[in-house]
Amino acid sequence: MRFHYYRILPSTAQCLRATLIILLISVASSCRQNISKSPAAEAAYNTVLDSANHLFDSGRQSKAVQYLNSVSSRFENLTYNQRATNLTIHYNYYFHIKQDNRKAIYYADQLLELAKKASNQEDHASTYGLAKFYKGDALFRENKYNEAYLNYYQGKIASSQSKKLQNCLLSDYSYHMGMILYKQEHYRMAAGYFRTSFDELGTCEINFRVFYRGQEVLNNVGISYNNINELDSAQLYFDKALDYINNPPKKFIVADSLLSAARGVVYGNKASVFIKRKQLNQAKVLLKQSIAINSQKGFDNNDAVLSELKLVQLYEKQLQVDSMLLVLNNIELQLKTIKNDDAAAEWSRLMASYHQRKNQLPEAITYLRRYNTLKDTINKKMLALKTTDITGQLKRFERDYEFNQLKKTNELKNLYLIVAVVFFIMAVIILLLIYSNGLKSKKILNTMSELNREIHFKNIDLEKTMQKLEMSSQEKDRILRTVAHDLRNPIGGIAALSSTVIEEESCTPDQQTYLSLIKDTAYNSLELINEILEATNTNQDVIQKDWVEINAVITNSVELLRFKAAEKNQEIKLNVLDKPEETLLSREKIWRVVSNLISNAIKFSPVGAEIQVSLIKMGEDIEITVKDHGIGIPEEVKATVFNMFTEAKRPGTLGEKSFGLGLSICRHIIELHGGNIWFESEQQKGTTFHVKLYKVTKTA
Repeated sequence: MRFHYYRILPSTAQCLRATLIILLISVASSCRQNISKSPAAEAAYNTVLDSANHLFDSGRQSKAVQYLNSVSSRFENLTYNQRATNLTIHYNYYFHIKQDNRKAIYYADQLLELAKKASNQEDHASTYGLAKFYKGDALFRENKYNEAYLNYYQGKIASSQSKKLQNCLLSDYSYHMGMILYKQEHYRMAAGYFRTSFDELGTCEINFRVFYRGQEVLNNVGISYNNINELDSAQLYFDKALDYINNPPKKFIVADSLLSAARGVVYGNKASVFIKRKQLNQAKVLLKQSIAINSQKGFDNNDAVLSELKLVQLYEKQLQVDSMLLVLNNIELQLKTIKNDDAAAEWSRLMASYHQRKNQLPEAITYLRRYNTLKDTINKKMLALKTTDITGQLKRFERDYEFNQLKKTNELKNLYLIVAVVFFIMAVIILLLIYSNGLKSKKILNTMSELNREIHFKNIDLEKTMQKLEMSSQEKDRILRTVAHDLRNPIGGIAALSSTVIEEESCTPDQQTYLSLIKDTAYNSLELINEILEATNTNQDVIQKDWVEINAVITNSVELLRFKAAEKNQEIKLNVLDKPEETLLSREKIWRVVSNLISNAIKFSPVGAEIQVSLIKMGEDIEITVKDHGIGIPEEVKATVFNMFTEAKRPGTLGEKSFGLGLSICRHIIELHGGNIWFESEQQKGTTFHVKLYKVTKTA
């Protein structure tokens, strides 16, 4: 009995459509978890995959892949599952349909790259393991057996790293090992791997892929036993395969055509057992049933050819020569569309046998030569495979893997040892430092205690000094107030008297000039005295606040200064709040601030200028702005304008005196109100002062 008589994998377009797309895509559902992104986009692309599957199922595999390629470019951010499914479809199209090993390897490599991006160990193990098995299959068909075995072994290692699906994933490895050993004619070992694969499939979530693989490996066990003439075991597993096919799970619907095709394959293989037992009539019935099923369009036509060859062999045994020719002619037609070198070789041998029995020796010799040529080609291909020691290779891979794992373990142990030594050294150093620091700390504590005592006495001295300074400051303020108060009356008298004398016509022009100088000096001195009195009064840390209407306060300040502005032909524009607003403040102090700011604006603005005073509601807070178009503040003195007796004081546009106290008084008053004061200025373009008063909640 030859290997090519038995079907291990259904290979027709129908079986490919069912297994290569539905079952291989369903690997993702049994061995992966979804990585959800946009639900709408994911659902839309799932519809694309469903359409591609429908095309593939209907035998239009090329169109299915073309459709998938054209539509996929419109989608971004595919889920992990969708990308894996897309690559799997392409792999199976090029490996099983086009038999393009180079492109099949390319898509297997793409799956390996995708596995590196898996978000969890389960996804990585399932995708990486499956991709390694795929790549091994393509390399195997390229006759690169050692590379194929390495990929199979790496797939096994990856699959074993899955915590949830370890045995399920390893069923693929057992299946591939069984296939290789079968082709090497190690049938008993192959049967063992197939049985293991079936047991491991039992741990998988049931789906079409798992179900279809289950009937296949049962069938393969039977074929393996048949090849070593353990006919009872072979028949037992063929019957198990038929029972398995006849009782599909109710969880999903399996097409009757697929079940029938699988059933036909088992019939043809089971017939081989009856042939060996000389039960030729029973064998003939099964073979005809198998041929009737799989010779239909869309079924496993390749398996039908193999069953027809076995039927011809049976006719050969029964010396039914004419029946042989009828079937052989039918096979010849089928071999024009089905590529199967083993079947073609056996057909040539049987044709030679037929012509020999008909005493047509030239024809018999021709077919026999063709048979020998085909057989030599097949044997050369199989020679490299049969001489490969797969078990030895796997043992070497296992040893290399264990050696590398041991090496990694030793490296890890060495690392742990180094870390432990480093920690020990660090611990010793830390203990020494603690001991050393303890000694130093004791010394430092003694020093600190002494320093603390010194600091304590220094603080006492400092407090006394501060008290003396405070008393000195208060005394200074008292003296300033006294001096200013005592000077105000005589200087005021001088100012009034000089004004009166100037108005008399008896004075000469020179006297008028001197008297004007005396009057201006007296009035400037009075202004300085008033600012000194104001400065000494504002140094108090507590002021009396009342609920006042802010519009009225600002309006009053502006109205009182309009006359002063009119002296320089200036105009003050006032913008108040849309509705009255009560605020907790010192009416007198805020009036003083606004008056100072407006007076400065008048002083430093040219004749005929416009001054804008505005009240603005900033959320719950109030902001006062005084904007002029005067000479501005130079950049170099901006930082000191709020200092008392600042160096930033300058004469006004008409030579008005400036004493450098007004803005210092303003800042102190605003700070006592808990507000802020600041300015924006540009030379020769003007200055804007801002005063922000924060909201205070009025209680009943």
